Amino acid sequence: MLKRFVAYYRPHIKMFTLDMIASLFIYVIGMLYPILTKRMLDDFVPNKEIRMLVICGVVLLLLYLLRMYLRYFVQYWGHMVGVGMQAQMRTDLFRHLQRLPYTYFDNNETGKIMSRMTNDLMEVSELAHHGPENLLISGIMIVGSFAYLCTISVPLTLIIFSCVPLLMVVTAVYRKRMTDAFAETRKSMAVINAALESSISGIRVTKAFTNMREECEKFEAGNTQFIDARRDSYNAMAKFHSGSSFVTDVFNVVILIAGGIFLYMGRISFADYSTFIISVNLFINPVTTLIGFMEQYQNGVTGFKRFLEVLDEEPEEDAPGAAPIERVRGDITLVNVEFAYNEEKDVLRGVSLDIRAGQKIALVGPSGGGKTTLCHLIPAFYKSEAGTIFIDGRDIRDITLDSLRSHIGIVQQDVFLFNGTVRENILYGRPDATQEEIEAAAVSANIHEYIMSLPAGYDTEIGERGVRLSGGQKQRLSIARVFLKNPSILILDEATSALDNTTEILIQQALDALCRGRTTLVVAHRLSTIKNADEIVVIAGGRIEERGSHDALMALENGMYRKLYNLQFRDQETTAADVAFLQEAL
Repeated sequence: MLKRFVAYYRPHIKMFTLDMIASLFIYVIGMLYPILTKRMLDDFVPNKEIRMLVICGVVLLLLYLLRMYLRYFVQYWGHMVGVGMQAQMRTDLFRHLQRLPYTYFDNNETGKIMSRMTNDLMEVSELAHHGPENLLISGIMIVGSFAYLCTISVPLTLIIFSCVPLLMVVTAVYRKRMTDAFAETRKSMAVINAALESSISGIRVTKAFTNMREECEKFEAGNTQFIDARRDSYNAMAKFHSGSSFVTDVFNVVILIAGGIFLYMGRISFADYSTFIISVNLFINPVTTLIGFMEQYQNGVTGFKRFLEVLDEEPEEDAPGAAPIERVRGDITLVNVEFAYNEEKDVLRGVSLDIRAGQKIALVGPSGGGKTTLCHLIPAFYKSEAGTIFIDGRDIRDITLDSLRSHIGIVQQDVFLFNGTVRENILYGRPDATQEEIEAAAVSANIHEYIMSLPAGYDTEIGERGVRLSGGQKQRLSIARVFLKNPSILILDEATSALDNTTEILIQQALDALCRGRTTLVVAHRLSTIKNADEIVVIAGGRIEERGSHDALMALENGMYRKLYNLQFRDQETTAADVAFLQEAL
């Protein structure tokens, strides 16, 4: 872990080195005061050398002025080194997140991921700046102060330094407790962020159901967990600081008693005794700095460990020997494909399907039957556990992921639009497209006229997740995005199920235009929208139960498709037998 942390210093090594040198000079200048005090008491005052006394005072003032500028440099540029490292870590983390598989985001809440990218890395930034400074400079100061104090009185110095093992024992006892406590604090903060992100995203649902009290209770549960974790961490930290501060107080008692005895016995002079009392702070101050640094160290190390936990997650990787696919006709073949999200239940079991280029295939069946999962396997969002999927006769595992997905367009029921302008969201389909191509895609999606009616046209901000647009407008914008991408294979996953009939007709026209000349898989619950599909595939319980045209499937007297169709379009109430049929299918 240390090696990986140090690697982030390399781009900033020049400024980091200057920061360390400046910090060292700050402490060296600090050593001059007790040295000059001893010289003044031993020489200048007894010999009445007022001129030298004034000169030393002026020199010391100039050095303090220099130290002021050095402190500014350390505070500003030293922190900028930490910020630069933090930014690089955040970049690495974000890029790694982009490469992680769907399964990671299935199992990790957005708020918890954001906590690692913000709060945790902020603590790492502080450690990156203050850590080397405190360890290196304080270490040098402790060694230097030991050497200097020995020039005053070796026996007295050894007595003072004999207290160091006691300090080390206190540090060792409470360090582990602080590590565990701060780790729990980080986890509880992530829980709060996750609850906050979920609650704010769903604020409209909360208001619609007047469930503010329930949301507050859920948030308070996480907040209470945070308080408990903080209580434990502060308890451990308080014990550490109080114990270590007691040891440093013991230093002063030892100096007072031992120094007084040495002075009484005539082993040191009054000037040496006075200088030793002043100079011992050269030792105590860096020790105190190291003690205070422990809290920051625990925060930073805990944050870096959590950062590495994400960075060490296995990313999506192309299979060895995988190569891009340049042109795609659109032939899709599934051979005995099996998949499960967990060991308890298979989602797909031995699914085989052959789709010719340009065909429109509809996938229907009860919810949870595996329709959407099958669509997610084709662009390799998930990897099948058994069986093989072919695109134009090539195993998709032999095709690079970017190349494979570049030829597949997806329109989903739950449209996701990015916070930005209309143009930026359409451009997501092909970032290098021209304005003419953007407008052509919008015209094809029946959204151009609406866009031109907006105050800023294509430069209109649509708000977070397209909140300023209606459901139909968001859907048409997502269709324009796919038009611009111009894929060979198209997946429509419940693309119109959440729309009213009028809007559905308008969008269905855009979808029909989008489907022309492309291999299309349509997942639909509204069976009226797929009557003209080349083939309808009924999936239930992870298996293909029926397949054929609408007319052929309707001709099957006890067929599942026929029952589903009749249930959807007949006027009378659903019977108990119908309910039993649906339960069995699910």
